[in-house]
Amino acid sequence: MSLRLHEIAESGHRILNPFTEEKLALLGEVARLRPGMRQLDLACGKAELLCQWSLRHGIEGVGVDISEIFLSAARERARELGVGDRLRFERGDAGAYRAEPEAFDVVSCIGASWIGGGLEGTVELMLPALKEGGILLVGEPYWISMPPEEAYEVLGFGAEAFSSLAGTFDRFEAAGVEVLEMVLADQDSWDRYVAAQWWTLSDWIRDNPADPDVEEAREFLERARRSHVEYGRRHLGWGVFVLRRR
Repeated sequence: MSLRLHEIAESGHRILNPFTEEKLALLGEVARLRPGMRQLDLACGKAELLCQWSLRHGIEGVGVDISEIFLSAARERARELGVGDRLRFERGDAGAYRAEPEAFDVVSCIGASWIGGGLEGTVELMLPALKEGGILLVGEPYWISMPPEEAYEVLGFGAEAFSSLAGTFDRFEAAGVEVLEMVLADQDSWDRYVAAQWWTLSDWIRDNPADPDVEEAREFLERARRSHVEYGRRHLGWGVFVLRRR
């Protein structure tokens, strides 16, 4: 969907991925964060991850995203939690962002591997900013089981877009990194992320009948509901993987 529909659909979300607050907190523990560590978060969205982890673990960070709407929410959240002095947000194409080399203890891209044209390309563009001994955090879907052929048109991507969980590990290995840890979404976190968009979109469609994007929003909502309940819940998983250079 377009950036505008993305902003509308997730206007009520703080975490723009199928993760609950509990999963986000667990990931911070798993990543072994410590005060003073620096994190670069590419395609950071509303930056709930950076804000929460700065509050809980004392990290500093930079978030990059193309959406000024999301970045405005990120800055407001950082002020709300009292961590605005530790975090900086920059608007831009995360796939073209050139960070200071080897400047970050953690480099993350959570659920946006399209910035590098896929998993391997995204890992490649993340690595230059990473300090020696640092970690990458990559959020990525995977196939729990392969859906029937008719599912791909409804889902909006083909079988080759993702791999099985084991196949995802193979893709990381091919990209030159090893998996140290992982935190996986569960059925409830998927439902809360996806289903929470339906009401938001339905309200927006009702309240904006003359908007030029209203038909696109209506089509997206209908497809999103059907794809999740018919195929996504059974076939599609998602997780964040903690990685290190091999």
